[in-house]
Amino acid sequence: MSIEAFDRVHLDGTGIDRITEDEVVAVVRESLARGRGGRIITPNVDILRRAAADVGVRRHLDDADLIVADGMPLIWASRLGGAPLPERVAGSSLIWSLSEGLGRDARSVFVIGGSPARSGRERDGAARAAARLAEKCPGLRIAGTISPDYGFEEDEASYAAVCARVVAARPDMVFVGLGFPKQEIVIERLRPQLPDAWFVGCGAAVNFVAGDVERAPRWMQRTGLEWAHRLGVEPRRLAGRYLRHDAPYALRLLAAAPRRRARRA
Repeated sequence: MSIEAFDRVHLDGTGIDRITEDEVVAVVRESLARGRGGRIITPNVDILRRAAADVGVRRHLDDADLIVADGMPLIWASRLGGAPLPERVAGSSLIWSLSEGLGRDARSVFVIGGSPARSGRERDGAARAAARLAEKCPGLRIAGTISPDYGFEEDEASYAAVCARVVAARPDMVFVGLGFPKQEIVIERLRPQLPDAWFVGCGAAVNFVAGDVERAPRWMQRTGLEWAHRLGVEPRRLAGRYLRHDAPYALRLLAAAPRRRARRA
C-alpha cells in the first residue's frame, strides 16, 4: 500500500490524507520493508490555524509524507464540505498502533519526550513509556529513550548530544513527544541523518503512555471533547490557546465548509 494511493482533503489550505489509522500502520510497515523512511504530522485545530498564517508551520506540513487529522473538528469540517475524512488519527493512538505493527516485524523505536528524571533512582518519562510499549507490543525493540531537560534546544551542545544519541541508535521509528513545533524542528534536524527511519511528532502521547498524564476517556475522544479534558487537566497552560484562539477558528472552519461544498457542486 503506497503513500501515493491516498488522495487529500483540503481544509483551509492544508491537505490531509484520506486514510485510516490501520492504513497508516500498513504504509509505514511497507515503506520500512522497502528501505524507505518518512514523516507523519498529525495536525489538530491549533496547528491548522497556525499553518494558515505561519510559513514556518507550513514548512513542516510541506515536508510530511503523511498528514492525518488529529481533531474531530477537522473530521466534521470535511464531512460538511462533502469530502469526508474516514476517521480521526491521533498521535496519542498512533504511538500504540505503530508500536504494535512494528513489533510484528521485530523493528525498533526510539522515544523522545516525557518528564526528565528527578533523581538518579528513578526512570524518566521516555524510559517508562518505552517499557510499557515493549510490554504491550510483542516483538518491539527499544532502540533508546531520552527525556531532554527543559530548554535543551537553547544550548547547541545539549541539542547536538540529544540528536547524536538518536542517530547512533539507528531506530526504525522515532516518536518525538516534545509539543508542536519543537518536536517538528527536532525531526527536521534528525531526518537527513536517518533517511531510512520514520518519524512522528506525538505531543503528549509519551506522557500518556508513561502514565504521567491521564488521557481523556474514550467517549470524550469519540465525541470531540478531548480538548475539554485536556483543558481541565492543564487550565493555566491551555485556556488561552483553546478558548481565545482555537475555538473561534474551529467555528469559522465549520461555517465555511458548506460553502466549499457548494463551490465543488
